[in-house]
Amino acid sequence: MKKLDDRWSEDLIPHLGGKTAIVTGANSGLGFEISKVLAHHGARVVMACRDSSKADAAAEKIMRTNPEGEVVVKHLDLSSLDSVTRFSSNFLKTEGGLHMLINNAGLMAINENRTADGFEMQFGVNYLGHFALTSILMPLLLSTPQSRVVSISSSAHKFGRMEFDDLMYEKRRYSRWGAYGQSKLAILLFILELNRRLGPQSSTKALAAHPGVAHTKLGQNGGGILALGFYLSAPLIAHSAYQGALPALRAAADPHVQGGQYFGPHHSLWGSPAINAPSARAGNSEDARRLWAISEELIGMRFPVL
Repeated sequence: MKKLDDRWSEDLIPHLGGKTAIVTGANSGLGFEISKVLAHHGARVVMACRDSSKADAAAEKIMRTNPEGEVVVKHLDLSSLDSVTRFSSNFLKTEGGLHMLINNAGLMAINENRTADGFEMQFGVNYLGHFALTSILMPLLLSTPQSRVVSISSSAHKFGRMEFDDLMYEKRRYSRWGAYGQSKLAILLFILELNRRLGPQSSTKALAAHPGVAHTKLGQNGGGILALGFYLSAPLIAHSAYQGALPALRAAADPHVQGGQYFGPHHSLWGSPAINAPSARAGNSEDARRLWAISEELIGMRFPVL
């Protein structure tokens, strides 16, 4: 197996002509940068966004840079399982393959809120909506050679805890950061279990990534002093959204990666994309199996991977 080089950069992305990618939350921040880079390397990118007008403007901005590939805007609201089902069903009817599913969209440290289906909003959008999206699209991913699922976590997963008896903060006092950390830990447990179920011989790979400290719009709608402080200080302490997107791009496009790997900045918060070590809780296979079973029950469908 080729040793992965920690000095990886966009220049090492191969030509992606003929490949199709879905990027959720693609109208700004990491999702915009990921979409732009993939399109410039020849991919057809479906920008799956809740706000179609902002997504249209972002797509036009990318197309003005004359990429080799193209971008297409589709509506997707991850806070609604009906929206996830409509988007996925339409995609399956109209597309012949899916090479990259990049589960990027997310919320950070927001005030307490509920999804259309009654789930705690950060758990519902950051994790459960993407779990449902991946589940419905999995047959197409499995039939597409060398396809990948890349889910975006965060260093915040390290303080996250899976409170299986109260995932939705119905019994305990709501914590903006606690809910955020739980959702990001759930993402890594999902990738751990998906990778296990796919097995080492599968052509489809499941990977995760995190951006380190990146200057994006994440947090601007958050509540509390910490979220506001993070957003206001980001221009001073963070690297760019483009640099924050590189770990996900490596997971999606580096031909030498292996299923189950977790990419982030080389120095944890800053630097070129390299393999990172998740927390011990993110490697808890028993929790991963338990979360999988609960997630299937919550979305009301079986995930089509044994």
